[in-house]
Amino acid sequence: MRVAVAGAGAREHALALALARSPSVSGVAVVPGNPGIALLAGGDPAGDGPPAAPITCVDAGPGALDADLWVIGPEAPLVAGLADRLRAGGARVLGPGAGGARLEGSKEWMKSVLTDAGVPTATWRSFGTDQLAEASAFLRSLPPPWVVKTDGLAAGKGVLVTEDIDAAEEDLRAKLSGAAFGDAGRRVVVEEGLRGVELSLMALCDGRRAVALAPARDHKRLGDADTGPNTGGMGAYSPVPDAGPQLVDQVMASTVEATLGALRDRGVDYRGVLYAGLMLTPDGPRVIEINVRFGDPETQVVLARWEGDVASALDAAARGDLSAVDPPRFGAHAAVNVVLAAPGYPGAARTGDPIDPGRLLRAAGLAGVSVLAAGVAGGGLEPAGGGGLEPAGVGGLQSAGGRVLGVTGVGPTLGAASRRAYAGVELVAWPGCHYRSDIASGPAPGP
Repeated sequence: MRVAVAGAGAREHALALALARSPSVSGVAVVPGNPGIALLAGGDPAGDGPPAAPITCVDAGPGALDADLWVIGPEAPLVAGLADRLRAGGARVLGPGAGGARLEGSKEWMKSVLTDAGVPTATWRSFGTDQLAEASAFLRSLPPPWVVKTDGLAAGKGVLVTEDIDAAEEDLRAKLSGAAFGDAGRRVVVEEGLRGVELSLMALCDGRRAVALAPARDHKRLGDADTGPNTGGMGAYSPVPDAGPQLVDQVMASTVEATLGALRDRGVDYRGVLYAGLMLTPDGPRVIEINVRFGDPETQVVLARWEGDVASALDAAARGDLSAVDPPRFGAHAAVNVVLAAPGYPGAARTGDPIDPGRLLRAAGLAGVSVLAAGVAGGGLEPAGGGGLEPAGVGGLQSAGGRVLGVTGVGPTLGAASRRAYAGVELVAWPGCHYRSDIASGPAPGP
């Protein structure tokens, strides 16, 4: 089958590589992709050799591309109804329609669905622009840490978690006034801060059934030892030693299946990935957030451990019948992903820094290492064979976003995978970039 991956970041790069290894796939197009993806399309995060199918970047609208299966990566096009439009044109799509994507498009709606479904989550209330006093009073009624979230999409940067009540109050005012995140923040969710250890669990859903993917742990804080502001994610690892099969089964029942049931009650046929962001508290797992797509950077490590035909599983979910394929299998090996971010991220990131293509290729050539391009531009694209695009020469790549590159290492243990990932990081790092040095050094990371 021919597969199209909608998006332009490291998650979409990882999806393309995993799909291209599937024996059922004849070609993968990343729409629109970026020059870094085009340059590195031959890399393989599992270290098993080149992909079985060619990968191209195609700068065209979805209606101009003929594909048997569409996999939509980012949340914004899902919330905007891209899956609905593609399905209306007869395409098979992995990704919920706008009705299901509202789980991520509105945190208030998501929390109401979780509450109705009895899903364990933090105590919460929502407030609008004319309710600053009420929001402040509710905030002060909660114990620290204090959590203030934009209701709408904010590219993973609309959440404040702080032990400083004055900082929480200031953030509340900035969001409700529109000064911080525009319309996305003019309505907020204020909720109880949960203490514990975070966990990410993604599940593949066909509207009626759900199957769990391998758990992963994301490092959201900018700095080592979980310091600094929240980001879209500075790295991830899998497996997670403190997340065994019993915990996965518990979360699937209490969170994923309960949420799917609540969506069906609302007439939503949810076909895609349901991502549960969890806090493992002393009282059990509780939901921090629900996302409606593959997580970034968790996808980079989960896909690196997925064994078997990824494309057939995603296609079965898109068709509405996961019973037609075997459940996903994940290897005993480990994967660690480290994100390299631009100076200023998660605030106003500096762009235009030169990225050396030769160093990217050398790092991608290391055993057990893949380099995934996120915020990479420049160099230009020119027509390639098969109707795709490729970099117009090896020079001129530059940073073009907050999170610029990701490096995934695979090895027999988390320790070995981490060493491989950081060997790649040392090769691709550019002056001024920022990355954490402690990814996968959480609970029981392995030798």
